[in-house]
Amino acid sequence: MIRLSVNVNKVATLRNSRGGREPNVLEAVDVCIAAGVPGITVHPRADRRHITPEDVRAIAEFLRQRVPVVEYNIEGDPRPDLLDLVEEVRPAQCTLVPVKPGEVTSEAGWQPGRDTEHLPRTIQRLHAAGVRVSLFVDALPDPIRWAASAGADRVELYTEPFARAFEQGLDPGRRSFAVYAEAAELAHSLGMGVNAGHDLDFANLTLFRELPFLDEVSIGHAIMSRALFFGLSAVVREYLELLGGRTSGAI
Repeated sequence: MIRLSVNVNKVATLRNSRGGREPNVLEAVDVCIAAGVPGITVHPRADRRHITPEDVRAIAEFLRQRVPVVEYNIEGDPRPDLLDLVEEVRPAQCTLVPVKPGEVTSEAGWQPGRDTEHLPRTIQRLHAAGVRVSLFVDALPDPIRWAASAGADRVELYTEPFARAFEQGLDPGRRSFAVYAEAAELAHSLGMGVNAGHDLDFANLTLFRELPFLDEVSIGHAIMSRALFFGLSAVVREYLELLGGRTSGAI
């Protein structure tokens, strides 16, 4: 079975847009777990625009109390404060992701070169803390081979190119999927697990779930967007019922 790790960043984005505590990130985590999700993902960025270090710690404490175990995956660029936080919290997995200044969301995977020479040492540091390490890479042979040589336990395949191809129709989607299948087979042959994430959704997963050796998908934006409309009518009806049932003596 492919594991689903729900990224709750967007809940924090909405909360931060207004301030205060609502919507509550821990409540979102609890709802996801109650629905059967085996994993929770967060991506605390340096600008704190959604998930904050305080959220990371609160979710970690919340998950420690869960039986059965729910895996915690912390994504982010390997900046010093993030690595310190991961060592403190010790999630099941840390997914190292390159971050470009000013980006709205991740735009590409790691590329072997001067900018990645430090990553083997970073991976060793996280392994020493008992954390599984996944590297966010494009579905290409060179980055996957490099990830294996760097000591990664898994790769997370950057799936936006597949998502864009799938939007063009099933045939383009299948052609792109074939590229990802080859990438997954290569990663597996090199002893790494295979995760995937970025713009996967309810439509394109009907094809992508067939990827060989796929261990885990991390999905946030698509789930929260779909949940908004599937849940909105129920909440509106609750409010209408409450307002329609009020009496003159209500406080």
